[in-house]
Amino acid sequence: MIIGVPKEVKNNENRVALTPAGTQELVKRGHTVYVQVSAGTGSGFSDDDYSKAGAKMIQEAAEVYQLAEMIIKVKEPIEQEYKLIKKEQLVFTYFHFASYEPLTKAMIDSGAVCLAYETVERVDGSLPLLIPMSEVAGRMAIQEGAKYLEKPLKGRGILLGGVPGVMPAKVLILGGGVVGTNSAKIAAGMGADVTIADVNLNRLRYLDDVMPKNVHTIVSNEYTLREMVKDHDLIIGAVLIPGAKAPKLVTRDMLKTMRPGTVLVDVAVDQGGCIETCTPTTHENPTYIIDDVVHYCVANMPGAVPYTSTLALTNATLPYAIRLANMGWKRACQESTELRNGLNVMFGEVVYKGVAEAFNLSYTDVKKFL
Repeated sequence: MIIGVPKEVKNNENRVALTPAGTQELVKRGHTVYVQVSAGTGSGFSDDDYSKAGAKMIQEAAEVYQLAEMIIKVKEPIEQEYKLIKKEQLVFTYFHFASYEPLTKAMIDSGAVCLAYETVERVDGSLPLLIPMSEVAGRMAIQEGAKYLEKPLKGRGILLGGVPGVMPAKVLILGGGVVGTNSAKIAAGMGADVTIADVNLNRLRYLDDVMPKNVHTIVSNEYTLREMVKDHDLIIGAVLIPGAKAPKLVTRDMLKTMRPGTVLVDVAVDQGGCIETCTPTTHENPTYIIDDVVHYCVANMPGAVPYTSTLALTNATLPYAIRLANMGWKRACQESTELRNGLNVMFGEVVYKGVAEAFNLSYTDVKKFL
């Protein structure tokens, strides 16, 4: 198969979809890999590293798209890339379709086969290609939240872990999944008073068993959240419904009950956000303030730590990319339920229910194409 790796063009996105090591694994299996010049620079990989691994370096993104049968990316295509995607081309990347209708319609119009990392799902419900970036984003959420609690950055001026004789910050984490668990680990390690809210009692029992004593659990409901946001300093949005829009758990009117300088970090922004006042921001301009509450809503948080996140991501995606390349997307998806679950848009039709429901689009069973 001919595989293309374009340079990411989203704001401050320094990750790359394939490492030199991954390139070598594909090339030695007889595949051709085209990598756009400087695609790996932000992650610490030089063009020479790719050349030595067997990649063919291409100057322009348009040529990479033109030559490739499968495009491997990190982030969803943005507007300037829409026209580069060819009919029947396989695009393997994070899409998060349910959060952005123009992207969904552009990919329908392209006629491409869109296989989304975030909906590749195992039988047990786990999301193997979302987990590594959720781990990074969950840990970063506390790192960034602690920073924006500082007074010069308009936060409350509170040290996350406190000091002897002074109480630590109170951290509320909405969701006890991968993001929430990793957020709790870091916040607890820094000495904060942490509460994880979730609707799944079994998950809360597990977290109660494995977390340190400064992490508490509570069943999530609107009444409880309304009370808790009043006295928590840092609130992390970490709720995910695979392939669908995140529910709005923190509403606009709740902001007025929060203390000035409270910090909200919405990791669910890729899926529309679980905080009603959340709109996507960038690493260049990461925050904004509404009702004296600081909102941090960067849509590609792991892009700020590209060396770590690129390696973590490709550790997970490479086995799937090899299977797609070796077998072709159709046979690979026929034989793998995990990959089949990743198919979202194909040949101009939506084949993932969560995406169709998000925008009231017609839904086609993926079996039609398999």
